[in-house]
Amino acid sequence: MPYKILTINPGSTSTKIGLYEDTTEILSQNINHSAEDIAKFAVIGDQLEYRLEKIHAFFTGQNINASDLAAVVGRGGLLKPMPSGTYEINEVMLDDLKNNRYGAHASNLGAILADGIARQSGCPGYIVDPVVVDELAPVARITGRPEITRRSIFHALNQKAVVKRFAKSINRDYDSLNLIVAHLGGGISVGCHTFGEVVEVNNALDGEGPFSPERAGTVPAAQFAEILITEKLDYPAAAKLLAGKGGLVAHLGTNDVREVERRAAAGDNQAELVYQAMIYTIAKSIAAAAVPVCGKVDYIILTGGIAYSQQLTAKLKEYIGFIAPVIVLPGENELQALAEGAYRVLTGEEAAKVYNS
Repeated sequence: MPYKILTINPGSTSTKIGLYEDTTEILSQNINHSAEDIAKFAVIGDQLEYRLEKIHAFFTGQNINASDLAAVVGRGGLLKPMPSGTYEINEVMLDDLKNNRYGAHASNLGAILADGIARQSGCPGYIVDPVVVDELAPVARITGRPEITRRSIFHALNQKAVVKRFAKSINRDYDSLNLIVAHLGGGISVGCHTFGEVVEVNNALDGEGPFSPERAGTVPAAQFAEILITEKLDYPAAAKLLAGKGGLVAHLGTNDVREVERRAAAGDNQAELVYQAMIYTIAKSIAAAAVPVCGKVDYIILTGGIAYSQQLTAKLKEYIGFIAPVIVLPGENELQALAEGAYRVLTGEEAAKVYNS
């Protein structure tokens, strides 16, 4: 009998839900939350009951019996750095998330929502590969300032899921491959996967790597410091310049790659220049990710939403094709990745890991 797995991915204005039999999607729904509804809550944690009610309404509308569930999986939030894997939700994890010990984000509700439904259903609750997955090599952590240590924050869920699917498709073990994976979305992360671990990756949130539709990436530190001092910006405002108001948004006022391509095709030289500059910085980051394995890369994988752009992926192939074969696997299916992580544990392919503070 197949395992029924419920997946939950909370975002700032939506809660995505999927029901799977093993790893096959049976149904899914994107529950949108209006700005007016979200504004009623002072802090993210206060949204818990509101979102649970929406999920239970989804159950009722789809005639889902919670007691039939084999597992409930939530998107992992901001937790302490941890190795990749599927983690059973425990009280230590819930305490860290409820108290925003490592930061506040809507994704923190993922494990809390999953735990609430799992308890009602009498089944285990899990998270899979949160953004804080940290497998960096020791040398990759050191910077030129001893006060600053590099952090691993990236699209771990999609990167890990994509490479595991790809490895199976070529009848190889993920742990046997050297791969460079570029997740291309609103934020961009480029990771070097060697024998199952991401030993090098740019911090896609805090200002590292290529610029993207919404993020500034690496910028000259002294010039950025001058802006902060001149404009007298506080930390939240400074952080917004790096993530949210950086990249294409800062240059062109849009985060939509399709719109930028249309502008460039219509003769907008500035749009063309900025777009090509973004692609160039992505290519540089991919080339740099070959260093940890001394250039011995089996494949480069391009994934994420903007990997659907044939113009972008074709130009990247021109830049980086000399390193290794380039495979384009566009899109990101986070609900599918969550179901796959739970399924590996339910079938004994992997053991669930334990989160300790």
